[in-house]
Formats: sequence, structure tokens, C-alpha cells
Amino acid sequence: MIYDAAIVGNGPAGLSAATVLKARGKNIIWFGPKEMSSKIEKAEKISNYPGLGTITGHELNEHFRDHIKELDIGITNKFVSKISDFGGHFTLLADNEMYEAKTVLMAAGIAVAKGFDGEKEYLGRGVSYCATCDGMFYKGKTLAVYCGDKNFIPEVSYLANIAEKVYLFSPDGKMTVPENNVEIIDGRLVKILGEKRIEKVELSNNKEIAVDGVFILRNAIPPKELLPGLELDGPHVAVNRQLHTNIEGCFAAGDNTGRPYQIAKAVGEGNVAAHEILEYLAKTANS
Repeated sequence: MIYDAAIVGNGPAGLSAATVLKARGKNIIWFGPKEMSSKIEKAEKISNYPGLGTITGHELNEHFRDHIKELDIGITNKFVSKISDFGGHFTLLADNEMYEAKTVLMAAGIAVAKGFDGEKEYLGRGVSYCATCDGMFYKGKTLAVYCGDKNFIPEVSYLANIAEKVYLFSPDGKMTVPENNVEIIDGRLVKILGEKRIEKVELSNNKEIAVDGVFILRNAIPPKELLPGLELDGPHVAVNRQLHTNIEGCFAAGDNTGRPYQIAKAVGEGNVAAHEILEYLAKTANS
């Protein structure tokens, strides 16, 4: 099945776009955590969203969830790790499954996690964000894997079944997997080192471990690595006033297009992007 639109991210921008596209009868697939936006959920007080007065983030997410239920919009609780542009349609890799869509809306917010020293420098030279995409290159080799969320444990197991040895890092150092060739590392990963390719990682206790590759599994992937060829403006996705990116059929809305990081701004951009998607679909259908 080829969907009319794939929405990546279910914060306010994704929700705003989904409601418009659903109302217009479009076949959409919407990716994001079932809990909705964790950034909003944790907000103690929101007082600048028009019409709602002062409200907690949890209460606002409850309103969002009620709206989704009312409109019968399904959320695919999967993490998109790779988007590929095939000129006319896109493929999305999410939790080891492939999906196809005519258009993509990137609305997953902005990554707030601080990268590791050497992460950007060795991207494509031993650093990867996608176990399914690149795991087979490391058959019988030694890997360091940073797992930032328990939802990625199946990805760690997948890599462990390919590699000879996996050194596992996590935020609390307590994450476990069933495979016998996985060693839980107590220290923090702080630096990725090598010459032409990765050769080793350095820990917070100054200890070094020799590895052939590093997989970084966290809830946010830099947009340019998520969709190769995507143009950025600093850390943000570059868009025009109609929220088109430089890639035909790909749009972006919300925090990942830049400041201000405000809910009202994200909702407005999601609405604009959805109408641009409708126009794009109509134009390409008639061409």
C-alpha cells in the first residue's frame, strides 16, 4: 500500500496536519509514541495556547488524545529510523518494517540530546543510527551500542545476533538484553575515536574499548541523517513559507523548522503543511 502522506511525529504539528488530511479523506500513516508529546506531557503549566487559559501539559495531551479518538485517527506506535526519497514516493523504515508514501511531513520536533564527541565526524565511517540499515556490515565484528530508550532493546538484540561482541551503554547503565555476547558497561560513553574509521570508544573513566562500529539508538535522529539530501538551516530543517523542504514531496512543521518553539506555532505550521500536501497530491495526480 502507498499512503497519500506519512506524518513523522505526533506532537501538535503532526496532530494539526493529521486532522486536516483525515477530514479531506486522505489515506495517511502517522508515526509517533502512543503517549503523545513527552515535551508537552512534562510541562507543569501552559498559559499561552489560545482559548484554553492555564492548563497543564498532561491536560493538553488529554485534549489531543480525545480529539484523535473522536476523529478515529490511528497512530502507528513505531520509530522511524530512515526515510528514502525515490522521486515521486518515499519509503520509511520503522521498527524493521517498510512503508511507502507519496508525501512526507517531518514533525518530530528538534533533538535535544547532546551528541557524543566524534559522533558527527565518524557518521558513515563507523557511526550509525539504524540497526536494520547497517547491522549486516558488522557480521562477526565488535560493536559499541548506545541504547537511549528501552524501546530499542529489540534493535540491540538484532545487532547482538549479527556481531561477535556488543558493549552496551545506556543512560543509567542498567539496561539488559538476553543475548550472552552483550556486556553491560558501567561507565559512560564520552568519545568516539579513530583515524579513517572508528577504532575505539573512550569511557568516562578514561578506559578505552576497541570496536569496529558504534550504533547510537535514541529517540531523535538528526534530520539530515533521517532523510539524506535534506537541506538544513543550522540545526533546523530549511523550509520556505509554505513549509516545503528542498526535497519534492517532503514538508516540515513544528519545532524542527526553527524558533519559536511554541505549541501555537506548531499547530499553525501543521495546518499550512497539510494544505500544501493536499495541493501537491492534486497537482501530481493530474500530471
